[in-house]
Amino acid sequence: MATITFDTQQFIETLQKGDFSEVQAKALSTAIKDVQRESELATKSDLGEMEQRIEVELIEWMAGLLIAQTALLVALFNLVGAPS
Repeated sequence: MATITFDTQQFIETLQKGDFSEVQAKALSTAIKDVQRESELATKSDLGEMEQRIEVELIEWMAGLLIAQTALLVALFNLVGAPS
């Protein structure tokens, strides 16, 4: 998610130059910051997608580990000699 910087003091001053009262300007600034904060939260869909990606990566890692372990055992058996 993209992060947007928001200079509240400059925003309040700009509104006051446009004939907003200080109370109105601060209230609007607070409302915008609240909306911005809420839009940065992860949704259930975001979490579901992340969970799927992690699951796929874990399965790939485990499969690679299993293949490496099997190759190592085969090499060791060939080096030492297969058990009777």
